Amino acid sequence: MSAALTAAERASRVKLMIFDVDGVLTDGGLLFTAAGDAMKSFNSLDGHGVKLLGEAGIATAIITGRNSEIVAARAKEMKIAHLFQGVENKLAVFAELTASLDIGADACGYMGDDWPDLPVLLRCGFAAAPANAHPEVIARAHWVAEARGGHGAVREVCDAILRAQRRYDALLAAACGA
Repeated sequence: MSAALTAAERASRVKLMIFDVDGVLTDGGLLFTAAGDAMKSFNSLDGHGVKLLGEAGIATAIITGRNSEIVAARAKEMKIAHLFQGVENKLAVFAELTASLDIGADACGYMGDDWPDLPVLLRCGFAAAPANAHPEVIARAHWVAEARGGHGAVREVCDAILRAQRRYDALLAAACGA
């Protein structure tokens, strides 16, 4: 019988990293103007971490239950090619996405914070959560960030994946001009 994989071993296998939005890429707060327009706040560190995954050849995606032009704009800015909004069944979208990219579930990571994320978190190879995720999500995650959603949790998981795949140092050296 083989021992269970560590979080770092799981992260080293990630070829596709998927993120929820509210509570992961944002702090989960829902802000509305007097006109009823939604507003969201994103963390620039998180965005750069997602871009670094892309530079390392790791595909990225968003699967979220809400529809938002703001999320579409942010996904484009972060160069996320696979955006799924207004999703009621995240597991079905996960299955379609992994099949279309020919990537097994064990080579996928997912960061979520609440019960609607559990079906994907339970099937992907690397399940991650922000520090303020629901306790049931944290209990089932392979890896939990020190930061809260919208406050650097995504950057932490991106860095963890890059370190596990031994790509972090080369990307850092390139950023330093080496």
